[in-house]
Amino acid sequence: MILILLGGPGAGKGTQARRIMEARGLVQLSTGDILRAAVSEKTKVGLKAKLSMDTGQLVTDEIVVGIIADRIEKPDCSTGFILDGFPRTTTQAEVLDKMLLEKGLKLGFVIEMKVDETVLTKRITGRYSCANCNAGYQEEFKRPKVDGICDGCGFSEFTRRPDDNAETVKSRLQAYKDQTAPLLPYYYGKGVLRTVNGMAEIDEVTAQINKVLNAE
Repeated sequence: MILILLGGPGAGKGTQARRIMEARGLVQLSTGDILRAAVSEKTKVGLKAKLSMDTGQLVTDEIVVGIIADRIEKPDCSTGFILDGFPRTTTQAEVLDKMLLEKGLKLGFVIEMKVDETVLTKRITGRYSCANCNAGYQEEFKRPKVDGICDGCGFSEFTRRPDDNAETVKSRLQAYKDQTAPLLPYYYGKGVLRTVNGMAEIDEVTAQINKVLNAE
């Protein structure tokens, strides 16, 4: 099973990806992570990527897809994988489709986690985490059971990401709408797009996604 999760920043893609991985034995592939690994391992495609980066050029879509192509040959991807952070544009989606076709693979579903931008902004700007174990919390939706004390480790200090502010969130949402949202009609046309309510409770979102995947 090959999946892509789409949704604006803070939509909960990471949380749901982890749940899918645990339940179905899939691997989550972060393009940033596998790009760095390919460069470190000095693979053929990794060396091309390093050359681009060393000369100040953008790593081309073809190189990124080549690195994905190498990564999915490893045994842990034999049952499928979830793509994280790729594709972001229709051009990237087209290059990805070509690679999968050449390998005889088929994209299962593209799941859009639909969210309300106003609520999403509130959700992101209210996020904070334990400074010791990184357990995540939210001012309105997920506070510690004992105020000021981490549920997991009992630590009493918390941190916030510097980019979790209204201005940055607005910019990230606009970038998503400009670049990634056009993927929705692209994948709708291919019959693989499914939409779930990303504003629902976490367990309910998981249930919606499972309903989609069980229908395969």
